[in-house]
Amino acid sequence: MLQTAGPLVIFDCDGVLVDSEPVSVRVLVDALRRKGLNMEEAEAYRRFLGRSLATITKTMREEFAIEADESFLEDMRHDLYTRFRKELQPMAGIADALDGLDLRRCVASSSQPERIRLSLTLTGLIDKLEPNIFSAAMVARGKPAPDLFLHAASQMGADPENCIVIEDSPAGIEAGHRAGMAVFAFVGGSHASVPGYRERIDELSPEVVFDAMPDLIHLVRKYVEGRNGSVSQQA
Repeated sequence: MLQTAGPLVIFDCDGVLVDSEPVSVRVLVDALRRKGLNMEEAEAYRRFLGRSLATITKTMREEFAIEADESFLEDMRHDLYTRFRKELQPMAGIADALDGLDLRRCVASSSQPERIRLSLTLTGLIDKLEPNIFSAAMVARGKPAPDLFLHAASQMGADPENCIVIEDSPAGIEAGHRAGMAVFAFVGGSHASVPGYRERIDELSPEVVFDAMPDLIHLVRKYVEGRNGSVSQQA
């Protein structure tokens, strides 16, 4: 049974709950190529990993003079969802980790609500997380701004200092820290081998770095117990 008070664990979706980043980046690179821009996947990861669609389209317009009109976005969504239905997998070990984590949890993702729920449904995770699913579409600024995590915490009735964010992207880690939350960086996704990825994660000094979801239960418990111990000693 989940606790109704105490720490809140906030999960990013892409690259944390579902192993979607390689599929998403391939779809984006293909879409950009159709617009005449040839971008390497490593560059796409560096620029766009963990970013909201609004941020991606703004970057395309301002830096590459590519207008992401509705036709472009609809074609990209169609390609992405088609590939998701064929290829998308849950992150290895995440179902058991969610079942064993006896703390409140929610999802706070840069993706659109429709995409989040499709991803979680296709991978069999939706019942473990519904209805506490929050999207960057619900706030003014996406990651690395803290807005989404602060919104999720507010909706869940949790103090930011009592939240643990599970993230895989530099933008998400920065957002979690700017929200005043502890951040656990998960580096076990298929995109973890992208050149420079681990270095960028380490530069942001997350509280914990781990690469196997089965370890999450132990790591969260250890962190919570350590904080509680520190509080009791100070008292």
